[in-house]
Amino acid sequence: MDTARILSEIAEEVRPLVGHGRVADDIPPLADVPRDRFGMVVRTVGNEVFSVGDARERFSIQSIAKVFSLTLAMRLEGDAVWDRVGREPSGTAFNSLVQLEVEHGIPRNPFINAGALVVLDAVLSHQQHGQDLVLDFVRRASANPSVGYDVSVAGAERATGHRNRALAHFLKSFGNLKNDPDRVLDAYFLLCSISMSCAELAAAFQYLATGGISSDGEEMATARQVKRVNAVMLTCGVYDEAGDYAYRVGLPAKSGVGGGVVAVMPGRFVATVWSPCLSEKGNSLAGTMALELLTTKTALSIF
Repeated sequence: MDTARILSEIAEEVRPLVGHGRVADDIPPLADVPRDRFGMVVRTVGNEVFSVGDARERFSIQSIAKVFSLTLAMRLEGDAVWDRVGREPSGTAFNSLVQLEVEHGIPRNPFINAGALVVLDAVLSHQQHGQDLVLDFVRRASANPSVGYDVSVAGAERATGHRNRALAHFLKSFGNLKNDPDRVLDAYFLLCSISMSCAELAAAFQYLATGGISSDGEEMATARQVKRVNAVMLTCGVYDEAGDYAYRVGLPAKSGVGGGVVAVMPGRFVATVWSPCLSEKGNSLAGTMALELLTTKTALSIF
């Protein structure tokens, strides 16, 4: 398979979509990102890396980081995580207060905002003073100690995160946060501000394609945990577009409003794509088409 040629073809075919759609202007630093960016990487389980476009420019990965915190929480607490958060698609907005109240403080899945807050709360219960378990996990998964937070994005998240504050206090009122809500919120705003490139994300997600082993040979999760994380990505990883992604792309995926998407073909590769302009569902418009073209041209998907 000529992966380099395929990526070149994809970049050319999606070019008319690049710059179309909206950027996440509710978070000011994301609104300032140039709309013409497009990068894509395919990294095989054998650590071959193919890239095109702006594949090494860092961007705010936003909700993609929720995969890391979920994996870490499962490592720390096992299946007990699922006593506090569900595994079903939400069917409503990712920051819905109504759904959380109707369901008595149990978030529908770990990738909507309320679910991510509960997952982070579980991680924080194991974190000692001075530790940052999530960032340490990301750096080890990517074998890159330079990965970190974008403080301007974190500050903007904190300044505009009123609904997330409401969700956190709702969760606390239902007894589903064990730590102080402000501590959990601070961790959440930092989580969403992690900055990485497509190349770095592909390396960091390698463990989901290899049964749990990172690009430099460290066990980041068990094969059983990897199976479950990929399953939740397939059903809940792209906001309210899971069915369309399964139909068009056919891979477990996680997106973020920074315009990034990561998709996993277990046993074969990780594909990452970044283009900041979003569809009405909040997923990268050009990125989604790029992933659809990838699985079409390679005839590789989980189906």
